[in-house]
Amino acid sequence: MPTLEQTNQQTANLYWLAFLLTGQHETSVDAAVEALESADGNAYFSAWMLAWARKVVIAKALGAIRQELAASAVRLASVRGRSCPAPPRNWALAPGASKAQLERALLAIDTLPRCVLLLSLFEGFSIDDATILLDVDRELARKAQAFALHELTRNLAGMAEAARV
Repeated sequence: MPTLEQTNQQTANLYWLAFLLTGQHETSVDAAVEALESADGNAYFSAWMLAWARKVVIAKALGAIRQELAASAVRLASVRGRSCPAPPRNWALAPGASKAQLERALLAIDTLPRCVLLLSLFEGFSIDDATILLDVDRELARKAQAFALHELTRNLAGMAEAARV
């Protein structure tokens, strides 16, 4: 059975996931609380219940930002001429990156690309599952994923460069 400290960390991770998806503190709290309430008030999650809670957080967070996702999809679809290469399968976050740096780098990315990246790379969803959750076609999801990975890498590299100066 998880300790109180582990439970608190799991709860914080659910909130952080919702925050990274929505970019909004209040909406993230609502999504995390609703996910926790779906666990029938049991603060001690089994592995299965924690996985379910993550899925509920994702659904609530995405539902709360549906309009921003649609607007972001329109913006991304209108971007022409600038294609980003597909991300390599073995891409990994630099070991020295802090959680705060990662958060800033992710939140600087437009809504749809950020959500595709979070769902596909960070949460391990297939691109097909991400397209269903985000209500976009596969081509746009792939474009969003490539764009987001490019932006994330650029953002993290910029932070590393600024730290050296």
